[in-house]
Formats: sequence, structure tokens, C-alpha cells
Amino acid sequence: MRKIDVLVLLFALGIAGVLVTSTYAQAEAEAPIEPDLARGEELFELCAQCHGSAGAGNQLIEAPAIAGLPAWYVEAQVRNFRGGVRGAHPDDYAGLRMRPMGRMMHDDQKLVDVTHYAASLDPVMPAATLQGDAARGKEHYQQVCVTCHGADGRGNEALHAPPLLNNSDWYMVAQLKKFKSGLRGAKAGDTWGATMRSMSMTLEDEQHMQDVVAYVLTLRK
Repeated sequence: MRKIDVLVLLFALGIAGVLVTSTYAQAEAEAPIEPDLARGEELFELCAQCHGSAGAGNQLIEAPAIAGLPAWYVEAQVRNFRGGVRGAHPDDYAGLRMRPMGRMMHDDQKLVDVTHYAASLDPVMPAATLQGDAARGKEHYQQVCVTCHGADGRGNEALHAPPLLNNSDWYMVAQLKKFKSGLRGAKAGDTWGATMRSMSMTLEDEQHMQDVVAYVLTLRK
């Protein structure tokens, strides 16, 4: 074998070795973190100051119900707050309060622990506080929202669409207003938020939003 052929072979083997090592290192880095629910319960004491010990939320301070929400969704939102993707707009007062809480979860293990603990809490069904035309809302929901959130409102992780059934009506309307005004979903890199923002643009006004949310509440039955 010629010297140049030997060098090419050794180079190729070296590259292959680097790629294999890199693949294993990446696999280790992406290995899921096992949640520690006991530790998560301790960390949740901070969250309970606004969301309540049962995670049922508090409308007076615009803290939504989070009990029983999927851990993947809660984790994604805390990461968004932590990274400034959400809660950075100066007019998003509730988001601005939440952002420092997200930044306190700088350690991924803590983040996983507390979000999985929140997911382990019994889901709540907040009472309706708004008036809407569910029949009108049904038409819009089935035309626009059903693709991601499902006909049953249970969401779709693959599309990053959360379940809606355990949300407070006031909170859902508030988020639709934020998406439409650009307080949420307008940040560069927020792909899924941008998707939701475009959907919110199809709602004419706040009453239309209330109609859709009124229909969502009927799905609880």
C-alpha cells in the first residue's frame, strides 16, 4: 500500500473515531434527567406562594392553575421564562413576575424536579368566570384550534400544544390577548409561540376569545 493511501486510511479512521466518540458524548448529554419528586416538593414551596400549595392558581395575581399539567409543557415554559423567550416584554406584568422565578431554576435537575412535582398534583377544574357563546366558539375551535389541541382539548406534545381542560378561562383569554398583541410569541426563536400568535390573529376581539374559551370548558364533560 502506498504511503499516501495509508495516510488517507488513518485519517478516515481518525475521523470515524471522533464521530463515534462525539455521538456517544451527545447521547450521554441528551440522556433524560430522572426527577426527584421529594426535592421537587421542597422547591415547589416557592411556586406555592403564587400558584397555591395545590397548584390551583390565583386570579388576583394572575397566577394560573398548573396542577396536573404535563411536565414537558411546564418545563418548556419555565425554560422560556428563564431564557427570556417569555416574560421579557415590559408590558407583560405577570410574565415579568414569573421570569425571576424561572431564572432561579438555572439548574436543570431542579427544573425537572419541580416541574414533575407540579405534574404529579391532582388536576383542578377552575370554575368559569367569563361569559361566552360556546356555540360560536365551537365553530372557530373546530376550524382553527383542533389541529394542535385536539377535538377533546387534551393537546399534543409533538406539536407542543398543551391540554386546555384544566386551565382557568380568564387565563386562556389573557394569553390569547398576549399572543395577539405580541406580548407573547413574538420573540425570535419562539417557533411554537409564533404559531400560536398567528392563530390568535384569527380572533376578531376579546368577546370572540371568550366564546372559544367557553367552548373549551364544555369539553370537560
